[in-house]
Amino acid sequence: MAAAVGLRGDFTAAAVRRLAHGSRDAGQVRRLLSLAAIYGGGSRSAAALVGGVGLQTVRDWVLRFNRDGPDGLIDGKAPGGRPRLDASQRAALAAAVERGPIPAAHGVVRWRLVDLVQWVQDEFAVSISPQTLGRELRAMGYRKLSARPRHHAQEAETIPAFKKNFPAQVAAIRAALPRGTPIELWWQDEARVGQKNGITRRWAKRGTRPSAPKDQRTASAYIYGAICPAEGKGAALVLPRCNTEGMTLHLAEVAATVAPGAHAVLLLDQAGWHLSAGLVIPANITLLPLPVKCPELNPVENVWQFMRDNWLSNRIFKSYDDILDHCCFAWNRLTDQPWRIMSIGLRQWAHGS
Repeated sequence: MAAAVGLRGDFTAAAVRRLAHGSRDAGQVRRLLSLAAIYGGGSRSAAALVGGVGLQTVRDWVLRFNRDGPDGLIDGKAPGGRPRLDASQRAALAAAVERGPIPAAHGVVRWRLVDLVQWVQDEFAVSISPQTLGRELRAMGYRKLSARPRHHAQEAETIPAFKKNFPAQVAAIRAALPRGTPIELWWQDEARVGQKNGITRRWAKRGTRPSAPKDQRTASAYIYGAICPAEGKGAALVLPRCNTEGMTLHLAEVAATVAPGAHAVLLLDQAGWHLSAGLVIPANITLLPLPVKCPELNPVENVWQFMRDNWLSNRIFKSYDDILDHCCFAWNRLTDQPWRIMSIGLRQWAHGS
């Protein structure tokens, strides 16, 4: 056993016990009380008994206390192993993930962990497991997410330009109304629901392939749906087809849902029946067409996805009337949850903070 090391002289037993009393670190409290026994005239063996450790450990505590004071008795975080990738390699990996693979060069159309493992090996001659690379990507903020569809012919500046000009368009509509007229922002779209229904993901044991019923019949109906996210309200009709007559009926339904004295700015895509010359537009509604090939600007698209995932998919519809009943049930359930409409539909670029 090495010779005993003396404790620094700027502390007393009482002072060390006071530090232990005020500490919230259990390990530091145990070590301080052990050293307080030495300051009080006790032997190193007595101090080891207080700390529940051996003499060598007490000696290590004394050295740490002499060097760093009470803070030296707090356990530091273990440094862990040396990272497999350095900062520059992580930056290159992030750039590769953002770019995506080149099918002709990499042989895949989307990155999997095994593909990125091979990419890291080719680029940096670094061997890394898929599990470790997955942790690296998660630490960098990446997750495996479903891609949002984008029209292949969409121009890159269309959506930013529409968002930038949107306040001015609403202001122009407001200027044509009587002073003080409240404005409600609404979005509208249609969704086809039919016997050829969708199948969603579901929980199942790994290695199994869960099944779900799938119909081959073709009866269907259309939900004409509109939401006002700021107010958490909606208006819908379920009709057999999409045409100008159906859209006129739906606009009347929306007009009846707009608050008395308010005016609705209704954003919608440029389908033929939305902009038809024969469309009857109520006085308390102004139509504001969205840019072509930009469905992601319309939050009603997300409403349809939510309704299908939770209430409309994985079903067999017995008849057209059964489709109507389920569509009405799903929409009424949505409008009974105004917070859901707000959560799905609110957009920073349209509604502000």
